[in-house]
Amino acid sequence: MIYLDFNRTTPMAPSVMEAMKPYWLTHFMLPGQGHPHAQAVGEALENAREGVALLAGCEPFEIVFTGGGTEANNLAILGLLASQPAGHVLVTALEHDSVLGAASSLVPKGWEVETIGCDSDGVVDPEVLAAKIRANTKMVCVQLANPVIGTIQPVRDIADLCHNRGVPVHCDATQAFGKMPVDVMTLRADTVSISGHKFYGPKGSGALYVRRGLHLSPIGFGEPREMGLRPGAENVPACIGLGAAASLAARCAGDVEVGIGDLRDYFSNGLISTLGDKVSIVCEDSIRLPNTMAVEMPGDAKRIQRAARQLAIATAQSDSPPDEITRALRAVGKSSAQIGRTIRLSLGWTSSRDQVDRAIELLADAADGIVAA
Repeated sequence: MIYLDFNRTTPMAPSVMEAMKPYWLTHFMLPGQGHPHAQAVGEALENAREGVALLAGCEPFEIVFTGGGTEANNLAILGLLASQPAGHVLVTALEHDSVLGAASSLVPKGWEVETIGCDSDGVVDPEVLAAKIRANTKMVCVQLANPVIGTIQPVRDIADLCHNRGVPVHCDATQAFGKMPVDVMTLRADTVSISGHKFYGPKGSGALYVRRGLHLSPIGFGEPREMGLRPGAENVPACIGLGAAASLAARCAGDVEVGIGDLRDYFSNGLISTLGDKVSIVCEDSIRLPNTMAVEMPGDAKRIQRAARQLAIATAQSDSPPDEITRALRAVGKSSAQIGRTIRLSLGWTSSRDQVDRAIELLADAADGIVAA
């Protein structure tokens, strides 16, 4: 199996696994208790928080550990809005299910959720978004990078325009960390989501950056942890693993962005050289994640997926309700027929030219076989 799909098949880094092991097997105490063993676990947890803060470019006390990016998105949106009088929320058409779902859950309580589209290049226009802000707009949600088409949003420009109107901004940056340098001070969003398994950390690990001075309410209840925002015992091994993965990513992100970006371009150029105008790269001219691309192929994407089964690739699975791939491709104006021909490919830190060459060969053979049939 050639695992090129970084977003779906990423293993944990060995150093991350080693960092986690003692907290499953030996240091099983909960932090926050008075005895020395628990205090040692608490210190390790705070060291992990510092690792995440280093990756994000913020202070450790601004990092809240969560059970992943989905929980972080829910905490950011509902933690800020659920206790407020109903108002207006703006979300982009490219957002993850967890953002759209959290915002939509407020509608029965009288909230209005408005979706802002993007252009055919997969980019949200800050001025168009700003024109939609109302006197009762309570939040704007804009992702940093899309996991399907890879496009990068002008979050800082959007945040500046929103802040000028007194509106907080939540940024789902889960797809960007580990693939490009991300600094929350530069983004200027008020809350930013992080997901550990996107950069070789454990599944079920994540964090939310909460700008100092911003008040969130908990959305779950029990014994309060994580600055009172998350109830129950900490998943210490997952937090330790997230911290180790974040420290690794902080050291590597710049080099990864350049190296994988070059390999992605080599991949797309190879596909075009092999299949010619039978293929096209979605949003090819946009600023994109260095590892991700959506490719419109000459035949049915699911058939290509089956024929090139040695590759881990993704296709749209649901038209109604639309899944993540369908939504992103619709947002940039793709028809149902085009969506049905599109595959999503992505690369990881260890992807090689040999793997890419083999992937091009497999995809070309699959496409030729389908067209010939």
